[in-house]
Amino acid sequence: MSYLSDNYVEETRFGLWFLRSHAWQHYVLRVAVNDLRSLFSEAPPSHPVLLDAGCGQGKSFQYLRQTFMPGRLIGVDADPHSLNRSREEAVNQGMTVELIGSDCASINVPDASVDLLFCHQTFHHLVEQEQALAEFYRVLKPGGYLLFAESTEAYIDTWVIRWLFRHPMHVQKSAAQYLEMIRRQGFEFGPRNVSYPYLWWSRAKDFGLLECLGLSKPKPFGQREETLVNVVARKPLEGAV
Repeated sequence: MSYLSDNYVEETRFGLWFLRSHAWQHYVLRVAVNDLRSLFSEAPPSHPVLLDAGCGQGKSFQYLRQTFMPGRLIGVDADPHSLNRSREEAVNQGMTVELIGSDCASINVPDASVDLLFCHQTFHHLVEQEQALAEFYRVLKPGGYLLFAESTEAYIDTWVIRWLFRHPMHVQKSAAQYLEMIRRQGFEFGPRNVSYPYLWWSRAKDFGLLECLGLSKPKPFGQREETLVNVVARKPLEGAV
């Protein structure tokens, strides 16, 4: 298949199947969207222009509609097969979604035209991460928000994930490194806008199995290497200092 990015890392068949499964939708997407909504310091924009960067097979659309009620929803992905699935999902959900075949490092959207940019479990697939983050900043309006939810290197570099999925391993980062990259790009956020979900499926090595069996206790925050980081980061208003 011809992908719309020279740096695209092809997903496994298992990965493509999993990304349209009930488990992905219910335990990953739904939870992430709800958590991101809770991280806003103030009410998000009403009827926003919302861009889903790396929309995959469109399973996020229904949750984004329920939570943010976008006036316009745009999906971007570099995989033509996934875009076709997204198109089918939009029809099934009775939604109007504008789909763009594009690399996140070069998005065909005008400057300062987006209110909310949703990037969920996409960034660790991208090779040109700095360029993609610069594009996110460019397309957001002043005062617009980046909704960023990612798995960290501590999770992506486990043997199970490396066996079942495909990722560019040389660009994986820790939670702190992702946050520093976002801040360095110029986005603003505080502790109130960041969370470190500690979900059963994100437990490195055993997916929380030993804890379920009562054979170990969960490590408290600050004593574990975070496997997930969510942040709602704002592009400063023009003229802000």
